[in-house]
Amino acid sequence: MIDLYTAGTGNGRRASVMLEECGLPYVVHRVDLVSGESKTPAFLTLNPMGVIPVIVDKDGPGGKPLTLAQSGAIALYLAEKTGKFLPADLARRAPVLQWFMHVMSDQQPTSSAIFYTSSLPDKPASAIAKFETRLTDFLRFVDKRLGEVEYLAGELSVADFALYPLAAGRQALIDKVGGLDNLKRWTKALAARPGVARGMQAS
Repeated sequence: MIDLYTAGTGNGRRASVMLEECGLPYVVHRVDLVSGESKTPAFLTLNPMGVIPVIVDKDGPGGKPLTLAQSGAIALYLAEKTGKFLPADLARRAPVLQWFMHVMSDQQPTSSAIFYTSSLPDKPASAIAKFETRLTDFLRFVDKRLGEVEYLAGELSVADFALYPLAAGRQALIDKVGGLDNLKRWTKALAARPGVARGMQAS
């Protein structure tokens, strides 16, 4: 059994989507970010950074408990644990990791920057516009890719489950940009998966 400490954010949902798609049993512990629950001593024993998500796998490697934070690390760990969505063959695995890292290193930080900048008291319009433009460029890049293949790495993988919560959370921006029909087709296909749907509702 895996304990999932999470909240209703893209990062949190990335973990629960992967748990569902990998078919692993888990228990959700909702963390109230607004009240500062992630900064309490109890939570900080799980993740000293004080951020969600965190998993505690009671049946970790060697049968020993494993505590793990960071949604990207959790997604890769679950894929490795179950042998799903991350091919063993290096020729197939490499593009999965490339697209996974694009999501985690390019798209997610930019989306987070929009959120944090928009949360500032003065809501600096130029900064918000800059990050929205950057994220739009990334979304167009992905849209082009999805015009060539069904899934980011050519097959359904951890890269798709990493991107989906972000894309779902940025639907307003996607609609504002217009076009992006390939991305919209992909988003609709992912949303129709029962595991994805359950994972998105878990927190």
